[in-house]
Amino acid sequence: MSVKFQDYYETLGLDRNATDKEIKAAYRKLARKWHPDLHPAAEKKEAEEKFKKINEAYEVLKDPEKRERYDRLGSRWKDGQNFQGGPDMGEARYYSTGDFGTGGFEGSFEGGFSDFFSAFFGGGSPGTGRSGRTAQRGPVKGEDLESEIKLTLEEAYRGGTRSIRLSSSAICPECSGTGTRERSFCARCGGTGTIPDEKTLDVKIPAGVKEGSRIRLKGQGGSGLGGAPKGDLFLKVRLQSHPVFRLKGDNIEIDAVIHPDQAVFGDKIPVQTLDGNVNVKVPPGSRHGNKLRLRDKGYPGKNSVRGDQLVRLVIDIPADLSKDEKELYKKLYELRKGGK
Repeated sequence: MSVKFQDYYETLGLDRNATDKEIKAAYRKLARKWHPDLHPAAEKKEAEEKFKKINEAYEVLKDPEKRERYDRLGSRWKDGQNFQGGPDMGEARYYSTGDFGTGGFEGSFEGGFSDFFSAFFGGGSPGTGRSGRTAQRGPVKGEDLESEIKLTLEEAYRGGTRSIRLSSSAICPECSGTGTRERSFCARCGGTGTIPDEKTLDVKIPAGVKEGSRIRLKGQGGSGLGGAPKGDLFLKVRLQSHPVFRLKGDNIEIDAVIHPDQAVFGDKIPVQTLDGNVNVKVPPGSRHGNKLRLRDKGYPGKNSVRGDQLVRLVIDIPADLSKDEKELYKKLYELRKGGK
């Protein structure tokens, strides 16, 4: 059997390094564009053909196992060659057997998936015979999802609870995710099998959570099929820049402005930390850029051991000098100038 190779990446307008998110976004955009029910009768046949190709491409590329097997054709993609399927390819005997996912639009299109899909994956027409076994697989757990949560440094340090609003998608209840209903396209989801889903969640933030770490919300991911449980939602932590603190590993840096007289004679100054203000002693003869170390006032690290806080001294002239102060600075200037 010789069937024409179909470039599923080209069908969805993607390159071959596309991420799962990019694949899903491209599919949804094209599925809405070519939904047959959105086209006049004169264009319906063309829309159905394109819609079938779009769904077939997504059926393969959304599934890691299917996509990996499809990708084994390697350089033959670019040649547009015919794919030679042997007499046993109807069962995809060349590869290990296994379920590849639901057939998608059972009964919606005359002839089901293309000959290429049938030969390569043993798919046949969805729901028919041994090669159609994928449409009859058991319950499938929902996919795990990932999003981001932005925290201030104080929120991450102390932990607590944060309410977040999430926009995602859920399995369409009318068609159970197949995209069809009563041998026609599902009007509820437009044939995509999913509907928008917005919800508010209260997220428990562990104290001392780090940049890039993930918070798992069990059962808040994608909807399962056939009564299977939902997947999980993973929130990737992003720490917002802070107007005062700079996080350097487990250490925290901060600038403290002092006046020239404080630098010369020393002083005690208030310094902000994650636990509140503390008084810090500035040694006499301090210079601009010197750093003072506050032990165990940094960020929690491995085994809850805290880093240090480094106070960088910034020497600056007061903006509101009195007349007497200006006179003193003038005398100091003249004294230093005269000594040269």
